[in-house]
Amino acid sequence: MANKKRKIEPAALRKAKRTHRQTITFNDMEMSVITNFCFKYKITKRTKFFREAIISTILQKIEENHPTLF
Repeated sequence: MANKKRKIEPAALRKAKRTHRQTITFNDMEMSVITNFCFKYKITKRTKFFREAIISTILQKIEENHPTLF
Protein backbone atom coordinates (compact mmCIF):
# COMPACT_ATOMS: atom_id res chain seq x y z
CA MET A 1 0.00 0.00 0.00
CA ALA A 2 1.24 3.48 -0.81
CA ASN A 3 2.03 5.80 2.05
CA LYS A 4 -0.72 8.30 2.52
CA LYS A 5 0.24 11.72 3.81
CA ARG A 6 -1.66 12.58 6.93
CA LYS A 7 -3.17 16.04 6.88
CA ILE A 8 -2.41 17.86 10.11
CA GLU A 9 -5.53 19.46 11.49
CA PRO A 10 -5.22 22.53 13.74
CA ALA A 11 -7.27 20.76 16.43
CA ALA A 12 -4.75 17.90 16.49
CA LEU A 13 -1.95 20.40 16.99
CA ARG A 14 -3.66 21.84 20.07
CA LYS A 15 -4.13 18.41 21.71
CA ALA A 16 -0.45 17.46 21.57
CA LYS A 17 1.66 18.17 24.63
CA ARG A 18 4.07 21.04 23.99
CA THR A 19 7.58 19.98 24.96
CA HIS A 20 9.78 21.91 22.50
CA ARG A 21 10.71 25.45 23.48
CA GLN A 22 11.68 28.15 20.98
CA THR A 23 12.79 31.68 21.74
CA ILE A 24 12.17 34.70 19.54
CA THR A 25 13.49 38.23 19.95
CA PHE A 26 12.10 41.47 18.56
CA ASN A 27 13.63 44.88 18.07
CA ASP A 28 11.99 48.00 19.56
CA MET A 29 9.90 48.81 16.48
CA GLU A 30 8.60 45.25 16.10
CA MET A 31 7.70 45.07 19.79
CA SER A 32 5.89 48.39 19.56
CA VAL A 33 3.82 47.13 16.62
CA ILE A 34 2.98 43.91 18.46
CA THR A 35 2.04 45.78 21.63
CA ASN A 36 -0.21 48.21 19.75
CA PHE A 37 -1.84 45.39 17.77
CA CYS A 38 -2.54 43.36 20.91
CA PHE A 39 -3.96 46.43 22.67
CA LYS A 40 -6.16 47.38 19.70
CA TYR A 41 -7.61 43.87 19.27
CA LYS A 42 -7.67 43.05 23.01
CA ILE A 43 -5.29 40.10 22.72
CA THR A 44 -4.26 39.08 26.21
CA LYS A 45 -2.50 35.77 25.49
CA ARG A 46 0.39 36.67 23.22
CA THR A 47 1.85 33.17 23.28
CA LYS A 48 -1.36 31.75 21.85
CA PHE A 49 -1.49 34.58 19.32
CA PHE A 50 2.08 33.94 18.12
CA ARG A 51 1.54 30.17 17.97
CA GLU A 52 -1.68 30.48 15.96
CA ALA A 53 -0.18 33.05 13.59
CA ILE A 54 2.90 30.92 12.92
CA ILE A 55 1.08 27.62 12.50
CA SER A 56 -1.69 29.08 10.32
CA THR A 57 0.93 30.68 8.03
CA ILE A 58 2.83 27.39 7.75
CA LEU A 59 -0.33 25.38 7.02
CA GLN A 60 -1.41 27.96 4.41
CA LYS A 61 1.98 27.75 2.64
CA ILE A 62 1.89 23.94 2.68
CA GLU A 63 -1.59 24.01 1.16
CA GLU A 64 -0.53 26.50 -1.55
CA ASN A 65 2.58 24.55 -2.50
CA HIS A 66 1.29 21.00 -2.51
CA PRO A 67 2.53 18.86 -5.41
CA THR A 68 0.16 18.39 -8.32
CA LEU A 69 0.06 15.55 -10.80
CA PHE A 70 -1.28 17.49 -13.75
